Amino acid sequence: MGPRGPQAGVSTSGTRGVAAQGPAPTNDASAGVKHERARDLVAELWRSGSGVVSTQVLQELCVNLRKRAGNPADPETMRAIIADYLAWEVVANTGASVLEALRIELRYRISFWDALIVHAAAAAGATILYSEDLSHRQSYLGVTVVNPLRDPGPART
Repeated sequence: MGPRGPQAGVSTSGTRGVAAQGPAPTNDASAGVKHERARDLVAELWRSGSGVVSTQVLQELCVNLRKRAGNPADPETMRAIIADYLAWEVVANTGASVLEALRIELRYRISFWDALIVHAAAAAGATILYSEDLSHRQSYLGVTVVNPLRDPGPART
């Protein structure tokens, strides 16, 4: 069974990865393209079996489905979507995760919430973190950020 919602994630080229922040619904003209890219990325994570998700990302997904979507999901639909993602490895935030995120926040000067996601990715053994919120190609603790929603620009010949 695959996911019912389009969230971005982390791929680690055959190893494990952590799901990251997905695109928030928007009136942006490029939203349709971003939605397709996010959907394709999640589909690839399902096909490869490399998806890992943190509890924080599951919580953010609930908020996005409930409050930010143009057509908010009802609680049963949300439960079904979250249940799908529970088939992936879940990295639970602990007290130690919070302390490590505080260290990561200070070291890399990123937000605490982003530091928690970086920590989850590193804890899962990810090498690539897909996120539109962190700096493209920045490396944190051996985890490299890739923005899958970034416009690749014109094709080169």
